[in-house]
Amino acid sequence: MQKSDRPLHPQQQSLLLRKMKTQQLSWINLETAAAIALTMSLLLQPVSFASAKATALHPVILIPGAGGNQLEARLTTEYRSGNIICQLSALSKRGSWFRLWFDPTVLLAPLTRCFAERMKLTYLAAVDDFRNAPGVDTRVPNFGSTQSLLYLDPHLKHITEYMASLVSALEAVGYIDGLNLFGAPYDFRYGLAPSGHPSMVGNQYLSELRALIESSAAANDGRPVILVAHSLGGLFALHLLDRSPLYWRRQFIKHLVTLSTPWAGTVQEMLTFASGYTLGVPFVDPLIVRLEQRSAESNLWLLPARRLFGEMPLVFANNKSYSAKDMAEFLNDIGFEEGIYPYETRIRPMVDRTVEPEGVPVTCIVGLGVDTPEALFYGSKGFDEKPEMMYGDGDGTVNMESLLALEKEWSEAGRKHLKIIKLRGISHSAILKITAAVNKIIEELGLINSS
Repeated sequence: MQKSDRPLHPQQQSLLLRKMKTQQLSWINLETAAAIALTMSLLLQPVSFASAKATALHPVILIPGAGGNQLEARLTTEYRSGNIICQLSALSKRGSWFRLWFDPTVLLAPLTRCFAERMKLTYLAAVDDFRNAPGVDTRVPNFGSTQSLLYLDPHLKHITEYMASLVSALEAVGYIDGLNLFGAPYDFRYGLAPSGHPSMVGNQYLSELRALIESSAAANDGRPVILVAHSLGGLFALHLLDRSPLYWRRQFIKHLVTLSTPWAGTVQEMLTFASGYTLGVPFVDPLIVRLEQRSAESNLWLLPARRLFGEMPLVFANNKSYSAKDMAEFLNDIGFEEGIYPYETRIRPMVDRTVEPEGVPVTCIVGLGVDTPEALFYGSKGFDEKPEMMYGDGDGTVNMESLLALEKEWSEAGRKHLKIIKLRGISHSAILKITAAVNKIIEELGLINSS
């Protein structure tokens, strides 16, 4: 493991700080420009889908990103908490299923800790796999339907909308939930593992997704499926294809459309591990949820991959710098030593290689032109304090280099059937909601259906 423990060169620090001060983008203006630029293309949608309807639509399966679907929990008699409030609240919940994500009580400081306890995973070295916290059972509601993807809390639709706008647009062109439109929610805390390592929850999800693909095709006269995956969902989709035989891919998959997928991780994920990140949820102390976020297998998966970020310094703290090649040292220095072994043995073998499943055309739709964390600068108080940030291009969450990784890696490998669509000023989650972005997704699906 290469170390970066040398002090920062004064010119390097000056350059980084100057960039941090000067690189300011007006994403609202860019978003407006994107809407204007795409207006003419929207006129093509009726033509595309009219042509497609002549031969019927290919079924669509929506795969959400991290935190993009509801998650339910049940507390058993094994549940124990060192916090009296959490222990008392468990008495009213014990034995009954309740929504764990998203639950608005997470906004209440005393209950934030309870949420974090119940969401936490544990890596068990004895079985080389991740498990729920003791006494916590979890399940994903409405697999196969889009219902749990629409809103994270159906009682708070305005502030917890996820895929509702996209689903409405799909329904407007002829898609019907349960007939030719399906959802594939999953427990987004878990990830996958390379060959030779168990992944009970992740492998079960791939098995269920594969069965859903086959049944969806069968219910639609054998027409192959279009997978539409957002963010982390794109990684699951690509690995499903990579782990399936070529004949199966050709028979059941028409096209893979990914939205804002972080093909090589994000710098922001290092912020999550170092200081905690509230995902934009107000009033939540990031330090309270930090341990829970570190425990999530999928978050390890989203750390910056060395194959793309290389030796570029990403985090600066205590006169040291950390690149993607220094990830083990970074995890150790932030106080998460227990994450090093699963990262090195389960995550790196997956992210150090480029996944290239043959036989499936892929379209990547990404947002760009939004300030995105590119480097983190920690002061004297260390990792418990929010860092100063240097920003670069991306979608506000995922760096441009990661969003466009397949364009670079697949072109070098001579891979064909890859299409990249760049939407200026569209952020990571807005790609599912902003009218211009949703219309572009619908337009592409129309072209795929009519091809």
